[in-house]
Amino acid sequence: MFQIVNPQNKEKTHLDLLSDETRSAIDGWLKKYPREQRRSAVLGALHAVQDQNGGWVSAELMAAVSEYIDIPLVWVREAAEFYSMFHTQPVGRHKISICTNISCMLRGADQVVKYAENKLGIKLGETTEDGRITLVKEEECVAACTGAPMMIVDGHYYENLTEQRIDEIMGGLD
Repeated sequence: MFQIVNPQNKEKTHLDLLSDETRSAIDGWLKKYPREQRRSAVLGALHAVQDQNGGWVSAELMAAVSEYIDIPLVWVREAAEFYSMFHTQPVGRHKISICTNISCMLRGADQVVKYAENKLGIKLGETTEDGRITLVKEEECVAACTGAPMMIVDGHYYENLTEQRIDEIMGGLD
């Protein structure tokens, strides 16, 4: 197990990585489930540690969640690596996900991806040099088919995209 050692030779566990605010948020999720179903709190816990860590979840924070919830680390890693809402590498201040599923593709998602990549000078999965924007890897489906093509920017849905609308949205990001 990974452990952090401080200068006074006092060993710390992964739990020391969790802020009081993060612990409180995880406790709120744990209260919603019986002890034998505490695995159900893992998504809420991952959101809390991702928020604490500037938008991504490190391996050490996954271990902290595992210890705090008292579930196997593999369960935490499975959730963090499966769901596109979690990032396991550092990301920009703003995260843009472009849906490329069939409905969006049929209504121009490929052009939206190309336009965004050209505008930002990066490819899907990359972050701008200034750390401002990450184009998240392809989003399979975000259940907004009637508004295709669409993208999610920092958790907010934008539908029926045009190049002009993309310029407006990205221009409003700090």
